[in-house]
Amino acid sequence: MEEKLKYSILFIEDEKDIRDNYTRYLKRHFSRVYEAEDGEDGYKIYKEKKPEIIILDINLPKLNGLELLKKIRLTDQTTKVIMLTAYSDTKYLLDAAELKLVKYLVKPITRNDLKSALEMAVQEFSNFDIVSKKVINLKDGLRWDSEESRLYRDGLEILFTKKEILIIALLFSSPNKIFTYEDIIMEVWGDYEIDNLSPLKTIIKNIRKKLPKDTVINVFGVGYKF
Repeated sequence: MEEKLKYSILFIEDEKDIRDNYTRYLKRHFSRVYEAEDGEDGYKIYKEKKPEIIILDINLPKLNGLELLKKIRLTDQTTKVIMLTAYSDTKYLLDAAELKLVKYLVKPITRNDLKSALEMAVQEFSNFDIVSKKVINLKDGLRWDSEESRLYRDGLEILFTKKEILIIALLFSSPNKIFTYEDIIMEVWGDYEIDNLSPLKTIIKNIRKKLPKDTVINVFGVGYKF
């Protein structure tokens, strides 16, 4: 990896010395490197920056690495993930394997270990061509820019509220996939529990007013999809 790679990478590690050391190393090889010290902060940065590769420790404060990755995998199957851990327990290995890891590295790790795992992640992009598209073109002149979280129709931006954009971004993350009411509520309201679906239905109704007919489909009793 002599030249800087175009991929963005997020490193989540609560031990500052390790994080600082490897962040410096990553910045020499990748064009955009982000860092976080706990699971909650890591998830916020993931949602904002949409990195293509994530390196995370399994034993993070606030939200551990497995739970964080489970949240990510609800809507994202393409981001490459390398997990670091002090555990070699079979249970952790099995749990992690179900979450589509590139590599599971047991601490202490060397730079060669990490370099090899990163090369595997980059190779997967080349071999399987599953890098998430930055721009998605749809019928009726619609164009979704995932990097900017903006939707255009015939070149003109359609304006949405913050909650509307969160829902649109979720649905666009996997077109044709049905997202359950619970998936969408968790994305927009987090852990806040709403008593009924009325707030969600109101937002969906407002989104539909701004889009061509049948862009957002309701799967009765389940959820919505694009």
